Amino acid sequence: MSGIGPVEPGEDTRVRDTPPPRPRGRLALRYERHRRTVLASGAVLVVLAGGGYLYASRSQPRPAPPPPYPSQAIDLVYVTPATGSPATAAGVFSFTVLLSVRSGPPVTVTRLTQPYDGLSMTSSPAAPFQTKSHSARKIVVTLRVTECEKAPRNPGLPFLDVTLRNTRAIEAHSFILGARYAQDLSQALEVACGNDSR
Repeated sequence: MSGIGPVEPGEDTRVRDTPPPRPRGRLALRYERHRRTVLASGAVLVVLAGGGYLYASRSQPRPAPPPPYPSQAIDLVYVTPATGSPATAAGVFSFTVLLSVRSGPPVTVTRLTQPYDGLSMTSSPAAPFQTKSHSARKIVVTLRVTECEKAPRNPGLPFLDVTLRNTRAIEAHSFILGARYAQDLSQALEVACGNDSR
């Protein structure tokens, strides 16, 4: 033999493929026998874990904002003295207010009162009554003078106490009806109690 190069097998010789060493231990033998099942189960677990993580970390839709409080959703304004009301000389006078629900769920007026001891009050419609969202309701308020001594002579900022309810809350709120209402109320009280002395 002479020359340079790799050693080549001679005649009647073969290269033997040596088998890989056999795993030792009970767990290794079991893995070797069930390798495909173990790998498939591991892949399924990875996919399930990844899917669960993606599901849990997905963006949640924002919850709807709560409806407004009833006193924030309505307007109560003085309109005018009611036409066809009983004579003010008898100590009874009526006026109209407008209740408007701007937004949110319907609002129920559960109580409507006034603060003066010398006056009693009724309303039409009588409480409780409900007004739907984006609508208005005329309310005729009738005041009767019961005692001129306790009735205010010149009320500066007369108001109505109104108890309101919607799906969010129940609120008692005082509504100042403005200068025109104060003037009309003062005139009606002057007519009803003008001859009485205090």
